[in-house]
Amino acid sequence: MALSQPAGASSWAAAAPARTGPGPGTGPGAAPAPAAGPGPCWAAVLACLSLACSYVGSLYVWGSPLPRDHPSVIKRRFTSVLVVSGLSPAFVWLWKELTGVKLDTPLPALLGLRLEGLVPATLLPLLLTMILFLGPLIQLSMDCPWRWLDGIRVAFDPRFWVLCLGDVRWLRNQVVAPLTEELVFRACMLPMLVPCTGPGPAVLACPLFFGVAHFHHVIEQLRFRQGSVSSIFMSAAFQFSYTAVFGAYTAFLFLRTGHLAGPVLCHSFCNSMGFPAVGAALEHPRRRALLPCYLLGVLLFLLLLHPLTEPTFFGGTPACAPRPGGPPACS
Repeated sequence: MALSQPAGASSWAAAAPARTGPGPGTGPGAAPAPAAGPGPCWAAVLACLSLACSYVGSLYVWGSPLPRDHPSVIKRRFTSVLVVSGLSPAFVWLWKELTGVKLDTPLPALLGLRLEGLVPATLLPLLLTMILFLGPLIQLSMDCPWRWLDGIRVAFDPRFWVLCLGDVRWLRNQVVAPLTEELVFRACMLPMLVPCTGPGPAVLACPLFFGVAHFHHVIEQLRFRQGSVSSIFMSAAFQFSYTAVFGAYTAFLFLRTGHLAGPVLCHSFCNSMGFPAVGAALEHPRRRALLPCYLLGVLLFLLLLHPLTEPTFFGGTPACAPRPGGPPACS
C-alpha cells in the first residue's frame, strides 16, 4: 500500500521530523542522510519498548476487579495514562542526551507541537481520512433516520457536547486515547526510530509497538470469559492487524505534516466510525449504489494520499530536512 512506501528520498527527507548524520548532499535530489549508528538505534528500540510497556502497564497499576468499561476503572486509567504521556517526551530527551544525537529543532516542534501550518495540518489529514471512509459515511447516511439538517443542528448544540463530555467512555475513545496514544506511539517514537531506519521502515516499525500494545485486551477478555479462547485470540490477531495498518497511516501523516494534531483527529474519527461494516454493505438493500462508494473512497484516498500531505502545505522546513544550499538540520 502507499501508506508504507516512501515517495522518493527527497519527499521522505522533507517529511521526517528527525534524522541524524551529516547529509551527503543538498537540494531536492539529494540522498537522505545516513542512518544513526548501532548505539543510538539500540537505545531507540529500548526507549520505544519502555514507552509501550509503561503505557500498557499504567492501565493495570490499580488492580481493580471491575471490567475496563466501568466508569471508575476508566477514570483511574485516565490518571495513569495521562501521567505516562506527560512523561513520554522525557524518553526522547534522554535518548538524545545519552546517544549524543544533535537536533537543530526544539523538542516540542520535534514532537509535532507547533503553530506554523497547524490549520492545514488539522484539516487535510481529516479530509483524507473521511475520503477513505466515503463508503461507510454514505452507508451511515442511508441508514440514519435523521436528516442532514438535524445532524448539523445537533452538532452545533452545546447540550450535545455537554452530554459527551460527561460520558467517560466517550472521553476515552474520542479524546484521551487518541491524544495519548498518538503522543506516545507516534510523536515520541518516530523521532527516535527515523534516524536509525529512515522514514519508510520507521513507518512500518512504529505501528508494531502500537499493535502489540493492544494485545493486553486479551487478558481482560480471558479474565471475564468474553468468548472462547480461540475466538478471543482470533479477535486479538485481527485487532493487531487493523491497529498496525492504522498506526502506519498515522505515522505517515505525522512524518509528512510534522504535526501531531492531524493524527490525533484522524484517530478520534476512526474510533467513532469503527471498522467498516463491509459485510453489512454487501447485504444492504441499496448495495448497488453503496458498494461503488466504498471503491471510490479507496481509489480517491490512494490518489490523494501524497498530494494532500505535501509537506510544503504545513509550514516551515521540517526538522532535519535538507536545506537549500546547506546541510541537513541535524548533525
